[in-house]
Amino acid sequence: MTSPSSPLLSVIIPAFNEADNFYRGTLANAVDYLGAQSYSWELILVNDGSKDNTSALLHNFAKGRPHVRVIDNPHQGKAATVITGALSARGKYVLFSDMDQATPISEVAKIMEKLESGFDIVIGSRPGRKGAPLHRMILAYGMIVMRSIVLRLPYRDTQCGFKAFTKTAAEKIFSIMNSVHHPRTIIGAAVNPGFDVELLYLGRKLGYRIAEVPVLWTHQKTARVGFVKDAIAGVIELLLVRWRSLTNVYHY
Repeated sequence: MTSPSSPLLSVIIPAFNEADNFYRGTLANAVDYLGAQSYSWELILVNDGSKDNTSALLHNFAKGRPHVRVIDNPHQGKAATVITGALSARGKYVLFSDMDQATPISEVAKIMEKLESGFDIVIGSRPGRKGAPLHRMILAYGMIVMRSIVLRLPYRDTQCGFKAFTKTAAEKIFSIMNSVHHPRTIIGAAVNPGFDVELLYLGRKLGYRIAEVPVLWTHQKTARVGFVKDAIAGVIELLLVRWRSLTNVYHY
């Protein structure tokens, strides 16, 4: 079976030092689920300059799987990694999801229903965030307050790593973000807390219909979230989004 040139769904999974999650079988489970669906699909794995053997694992995984392809990026952080995948996606709908599958790929059924009903952007929302440590909860609620004050976004959960777009919306939003955020190599992990907020802010400014749907979510341990660092970065990135909008940096 060959990979379709115009699949219904493109799934993007960014990967930075994800060997542990790979060995847990998260990718295999995702492919098993997608392979059981009646629609055409592609899986785009974007390696974010991993320092472990993630790249080799991804390339070996893609062998013999024509629906799976791998893109190797220099290490630029999650935002640049997702943008790379989104701009190379061929699907009618484009979803990005995390490698740890904290929100399982099976939740895409809820997302697809909304997309098929006419929404341009559909975002997963994590009710309660059961199991998350206290510092993650503080960061989450702090972001809710700040994004309401600075950007007036009405969404309950902007930070869930499970979001989908029509191809038209994805190309427009991620092209704008790519022009604003010039690629640069970084050192260390970067979760880019302002990334999800910025893309939703742009989606609203562009007039796209946005739906928020509750999705299953299980807390996964990670060393990438740093309380002080991410709190400061979150505030700075929100203010930068507002500044770019006020100074007409975004070219709609």
